[in-house]
Amino acid sequence: MQKSNPKKKVLPKQTQDLPGLESEMNPKPVFDNDLEGRSRLEGKKCIITGGDSGIGRAVAVAFAKEGADVAIIHLTEEKEDADFTVKYISEKYDKICLSVAADLSKEESCRKAAQKIIKSFGKIDILVNNAAVQYPVDDILEISTEKLIETFSVNIFAMFWMTQAVLPSIPKGGSIINTTSVTAYRGSGGLLDYSSTKGAIVTFTRSLSANLISKKIRVNGVAPGPIWTPLIPATFPGEHVEKFGSDVPMGRPGQPAEVAPAFVFLAGEDSSYITGQIIHVNGGEIING
Repeated sequence: MQKSNPKKKVLPKQTQDLPGLESEMNPKPVFDNDLEGRSRLEGKKCIITGGDSGIGRAVAVAFAKEGADVAIIHLTEEKEDADFTVKYISEKYDKICLSVAADLSKEESCRKAAQKIIKSFGKIDILVNNAAVQYPVDDILEISTEKLIETFSVNIFAMFWMTQAVLPSIPKGGSIINTTSVTAYRGSGGLLDYSSTKGAIVTFTRSLSANLISKKIRVNGVAPGPIWTPLIPATFPGEHVEKFGSDVPMGRPGQPAEVAPAFVFLAGEDSSYITGQIIHVNGGEIING
């Protein structure tokens, strides 16, 4: 039997403290591409949680390129990344980018952040529930109740709270897009609680789509594979980072800019007959479900 090759090194060894900053990553993630916008989201008002960096930043930039005004919700500790995102969108695409600091693990913080944005925008056409945390461990016995509650609060409870807070301001034709993960489908022994929340997000997406279809609001999700974001060097040891993404068929991690187009598609009229579905952006891994 032929032995499989060991995972190859594809990134420099590095670590960061949580929550991780894009400005400290090497190499910097690619969050924008050279394609021209086609005004597919012209005049839309959008909220992206975790929009300061990583996939969230790429989505905010892609939406602005397509003509939308955006609001990004982030932790106070992520202000440096958030400020960069606001400046980039304002200067390159001449669109509004609001920056709101909030701890989404708290229901009241979700409500207040949503109210602040709604007061400024008046309506919300697109809600992207993207923010997430992860704490890798090798043994279920190492998962503390405190971390378990935090992971579920940020990753799935906040989606309920943000949706409840924003829904009255979403008009017919609006869209909700939730970020799940490849781990929702194949599991992850080292990310047991994280992958469990991502599985819950798949079911939440499908159920919410059925719940809101009569209101003519579509609900879909995106399930990324290994994407080069601040969460990776901030939560994995350097040795893991070096080989991150090497085990997918394409042999490399994806860039945030390679995920963002899926969100643009699901947000606009190109996907008007799609709801309750998940788009897999994972470097070629074949997923059932």
